[in-house]
Amino acid sequence: MRLTAFLLCFAMSAGADPSADIVILGEVHDNSHAHLEQAAAVKALRPTAVVFEMLTAEEAAKADADRSQIAQAWSASGWQDFKIYAPIFDALGAARIIGAAAPREAVRSVFNDGPAALFGPEAARFGLDQPLPEDQHAARVEGQFAAHCNAMPREMMGGMVAVQRYRDATFARAALDALETYGAPVAVIVGNGHARTDWGIPALIAQAAPEVTTHAIGFVEAAGDTPFDETHLIPPVAREDPCKSLTKS
Repeated sequence: MRLTAFLLCFAMSAGADPSADIVILGEVHDNSHAHLEQAAAVKALRPTAVVFEMLTAEEAAKADADRSQIAQAWSASGWQDFKIYAPIFDALGAARIIGAAAPREAVRSVFNDGPAALFGPEAARFGLDQPLPEDQHAARVEGQFAAHCNAMPREMMGGMVAVQRYRDATFARAALDALETYGAPVAVIVGNGHARTDWGIPALIAQAAPEVTTHAIGFVEAAGDTPFDETHLIPPVAREDPCKSLTKS
């Protein structure tokens, strides 16, 4: 069943089986098919607010206050071509636009000092004050090493994992804040790595607010073992080898 039909059926039966409080919509960032599917999901879900990984709080506030400024705010973010994301914004309806991107200087701080100090008093609520279980940390280090084309020193990958933890917690907090302010349902637009249910946003929401329900959908180009509540295959797009710039001699 296509996602749109699924969500429409879900919404129609909301009286007996209400949808999740927070729906996390993963993506392959440069794949326009993912964004078309996300847009269809947002249109069917009719969320009160949509949290974007790509926009800072300030950029999102400008876009939310004046929808004619959305493209300009997106350009200021330095993110990918607005045209492939435009369908999501076209589908927003009355949903508020929320930004959860961390400033670059914050990311640099986390890489060196870990996520807890910068995150603030709620660090413990999201588990950032504790080290990861050894097996999870090892798996995430190897994942980061592979994602960086096996071309960067492995000892740097612990910092990359810390940044990922910080960003996941930031997105989770933004979604919970939006839920408290605007009510359910809230949608979150993020990369598939943040949407995974084992250690991404859903897991952090479950830790921080176990009473809140989530539903994570991964839009992926190939079948794999990344855990989501739902996985939808999308057509792959042609792209240059992302490792070319890191591995060329």
